[in-house]
Amino acid sequence: VQLQACGGGLVQTGGSLRLSCAASGRTFSLNNMAWFRQAPGKERELVARINWSSTNTYYTDSVKGRFTISRDNAKNTVYLQMNSLKPEDTAVYYCSADTRVGYRYWGQGTLVTVSS
Repeated sequence: VQLQACGGGLVQTGGSLRLSCAASGRTFSLNNMAWFRQAPGKERELVARINWSSTNTYYTDSVKGRFTISRDNAKNTVYLQMNSLKPEDTAVYYCSADTRVGYRYWGQGTLVTVSS
């Protein structure tokens, strides 16, 4: 499975961005998909996660009410809509996809920079 993320960029505080991550290859084996982020000097953290049927989502506390994760299984794509962005959201964002047996694939990362 290959994951291709895009949509990052430079935005002002309060702005919005939409990240996309398209999966290719053995996509039939995929289950949960998620977005992580890693800011300079910090560990990678889970931002949001969504299950195969989109019936269960998880958000880290700092993004609740501002970010929305969604997926389109027909397109093998997961999205992260980010609204009301803050400087502390600045990070490299990575998408991930878990198989039903627990293996995790990673995308290449896309940089989000929020200016104050």
